[in-house]
Amino acid sequence: MMKTKALCFGSLNIDYVYEVEHIVRPGETLDTKRPGVFAGGKGLNQSVALAKAGVCTAHAGKIGPDGAFLRELLERAGVDTSSVAVGADSATGHAIIQVDPAGQNSILLFGGANREITDTEIEEALAGCGEGDILLLQNELNATEALIRAGHRRGMFVAFNCAPFSEEAKSYPYELVDCLFVNETEGAGLSGRTEPGEILDALARLCPGIVVLTLGTRGAMAAYRGQTYAAPAFPVRAVDTTGAGDTYTGYFLAAFAEDGDISRAMRLAAAASALEVTRPGAAASIPAREEAERFLRGMA
Repeated sequence: MMKTKALCFGSLNIDYVYEVEHIVRPGETLDTKRPGVFAGGKGLNQSVALAKAGVCTAHAGKIGPDGAFLRELLERAGVDTSSVAVGADSATGHAIIQVDPAGQNSILLFGGANREITDTEIEEALAGCGEGDILLLQNELNATEALIRAGHRRGMFVAFNCAPFSEEAKSYPYELVDCLFVNETEGAGLSGRTEPGEILDALARLCPGIVVLTLGTRGAMAAYRGQTYAAPAFPVRAVDTTGAGDTYTGYFLAAFAEDGDISRAMRLAAAASALEVTRPGAAASIPAREEAERFLRGMA
């Protein structure tokens, strides 16, 4: 069983969130309600989720001078930020997020410093990592393939959330990935299939590790070594779905690292993400471990 120690090498963004009556249409100008500025980025969210789930977590990534508060938020969540680089001439990545009354969102993303990761920064961040440590990655950096290969060479447990999906992602070395996370849209893009069962089967052939397919309000499915798993979502009133998948990813890895039980990991991850969507924002709305466990006991 792997150690419960993780390095999340991932994106750090400033999220500009706007409440709207509906997602803006082409050519339309729309008034917004209650604009907000939040810490975001799939990497930051997943680091916070790992830490809140009880994992000893470090974050590696890059920001500009305008992103200092992102490091501070990670540190308050208990995340080691010694491998977060600051580019003097860089702009921190940011996202413009529309959220409708049902909690659905639309996101416009600018990569900024997230797309400026160097080979030296990768080597320095991974220098203290070893066999069995978790390396968690997403698809918002410029160095995803290099990081997958570097983590595998060190014997790390490489977890990859293929989000957001890109055509480039089809060429990554999935034979080196120990745990692959996708939602239905990402899974369809990667597999060329549209039906969840077919997506899962195709990705299980692509990736020999655990494959986790999240399906929103329909729960999640997983496949590993010829076995399939399914877990429902918990019914809640969603306020903002931003960060739900990131919460699921961090909590799944935390639970799986403890005892290797995929079904238990899926249930705890579902509980944590259910709580997360009942609150506005992303990182700030991720629940603590005791909240998720209490919620899960209440649903038993």
